[in-house]
Amino acid sequence: MTRIAFIGLGNMGGGMAANQAKAQHHVSAFDLSAAALEKAVAAGCHAAGSVAEAVKDAEVVITMLPAGPHVRGVYGEQVLAHAPKSALLIDCSTIDVDSARAVAGQARAAGFRFADAPVSGGIMAAEAGTLAFMVGCDATDFAQVEAALAPMSRVTIHAGDHGAGQAAKICNNMLLGISMLGTCEAFALAEKLGLAADRFFEIASKSSGQCWSVSTYCPVPGVGPSTPADRGYEGGFATAMMLKDLKLAQETAAKAGASTPMGAQAEALYALFDGNGFGGKDFSAVLQLLRGKIADLH
Repeated sequence: MTRIAFIGLGNMGGGMAANQAKAQHHVSAFDLSAAALEKAVAAGCHAAGSVAEAVKDAEVVITMLPAGPHVRGVYGEQVLAHAPKSALLIDCSTIDVDSARAVAGQARAAGFRFADAPVSGGIMAAEAGTLAFMVGCDATDFAQVEAALAPMSRVTIHAGDHGAGQAAKICNNMLLGISMLGTCEAFALAEKLGLAADRFFEIASKSSGQCWSVSTYCPVPGVGPSTPADRGYEGGFATAMMLKDLKLAQETAAKAGASTPMGAQAEALYALFDGNGFGGKDFSAVLQLLRGKIADLH
């Protein structure tokens, strides 16, 4: 049994912490939300009254926080001051590369091992323990990071040194956002041309248009494997979260001097969709905007 401190029990973190408890680890959990903490306790975690209390005896510290400033604050002001030096620190938040590298530098200077390990898969994968982790860490630490993440993971990949996990996540989600828009545009056009959605799905999923957004996460209800589209676009990867990731991608691209025009267009379209009040809907619901049926989402 490993003593794990889990900080951040939101839509993703709650399911992740529960899977650590299910794996018979002792999970000391903390979140500012009392409701989230109560849900974690019901799933087998132990409530901590603060970050300091959660990490004081931890062998592994896992964080799942909203943004870079939160990660910098929690590590710089609390984790590094109270966790045992022997603890392995793993941040699974999706944040900017600079913040990930800055926290890694602070952790290393304080004598800790640290990894940035953002995830792909969404809420359902977090609950099922089938997330994909992209890890940035010292090569010598990867085996231990992989083992610590195993109860939550379908696959864990070493992307490179500190910050590489965040770089991989930003690039991957920009590609996902762009490909979903292309998929939605294609289904909307197929509809206008009188082509049945299930027929187009069968064709596209077996020809050159095949991609994850078509074959695994089809945005059309009743077509292909079950997706959030079959649940009123609820319970998946929220539009607001996709928009956050696309903003990160654009900020990172600007700093790196990279040209990402399709990413910029994707950000603009998801910003429009979010601005219309649909930030809580799955990102594939943008199909309804392109179909001119956005009212159906209310």
